Amino acid sequence: MLLKLPFKLLFLLSSLIFLTACSQSDTPLHQYEHAVEGAFAAEISQNGDYSITSSIHHGLSFWDNRNNKLLYQWQHHNAESNDIYIVRISANNSFALSASRSEFAIWNIKTGKNVGFYQVSDSAIRDIRLSANGRYVLYGQVNGKVVHIDLKTGRRLEMPIHSEKVNSVDLSANGLYALSGGNDHRAFLWNTQTAQIIQEFNFKNRISMVKLEDQGRFAFVADNQKASQIWNIETGELHSTLIYKARQSIFSSVRFIDEGKYLLTGNGTKTVRLWEVDSGLSVQNWTVTPRKATRPKTAVVYSATLWDSDKIATESSAGLLEVWQIN
Repeated sequence: MLLKLPFKLLFLLSSLIFLTACSQSDTPLHQYEHAVEGAFAAEISQNGDYSITSSIHHGLSFWDNRNNKLLYQWQHHNAESNDIYIVRISANNSFALSASRSEFAIWNIKTGKNVGFYQVSDSAIRDIRLSANGRYVLYGQVNGKVVHIDLKTGRRLEMPIHSEKVNSVDLSANGLYALSGGNDHRAFLWNTQTAQIIQEFNFKNRISMVKLEDQGRFAFVADNQKASQIWNIETGELHSTLIYKARQSIFSSVRFIDEGKYLLTGNGTKTVRLWEVDSGLSVQNWTVTPRKATRPKTAVVYSATLWDSDKIATESSAGLLEVWQIN
């Protein structure tokens, strides 16, 4: 599915680049409530068809976004309190994952049944990812370890590659490549079968977000200040750097879209941005809707993705799925 943007020609004119980068919309085309009083966590599937949310009143909720229909409600063993703060949907929409700091669960999307619960006792989970077929899981921990598990064979690979806590991890769709970043100012791209480190990325500040592009061409690495870089995995060279005026930008969500041509980012202050991967320029931004009763009036963007070919969809801490027009 190709993203057709009439404004792409504006990149040829420097005077219009500034205007395009500042293009902003605060009014969604559609808005659906997925959590009554806000969400702890949420993710939209790559194609926008599904969402999973974790909230105080509903536990885990799995939604059919195209029909605005609640498909399943799940919970971990402790039903009295919901401490699930990470949720994921596999790239092929076959499995979902939910995680607290001490356990994670896998769910079959077709049947709605639980596939398994897994305890993590040595150190708290900081971030976790699931391969497309639900076979492989990758998680990063407070103690600096990154763990890759083959749920089919039980093979477990522990990589103590970070000297401080891990903040972000990502796993390729086939489960063979991992990317991790931590407080030690470093990110690592490595092979999960051989444990070989393919590339190391060194930053001046703590790494806050990492992301792999679906086709395996790019890796996004950002620190907690202003360095946000896109690397060409095939050549090992820096491809582009995101260009923005803010002194600091910490991303709460990142996703490559449109076959790696664009990048969608979200932050903790309601903002979603669309970036051109080759230039690092901001093309358009949107402001998600906060809940009316919240103070201050803000929301964390948990997830964003391409919706059809000319829209994007977002999930935020406001508990709202919103669909936005691309200009």
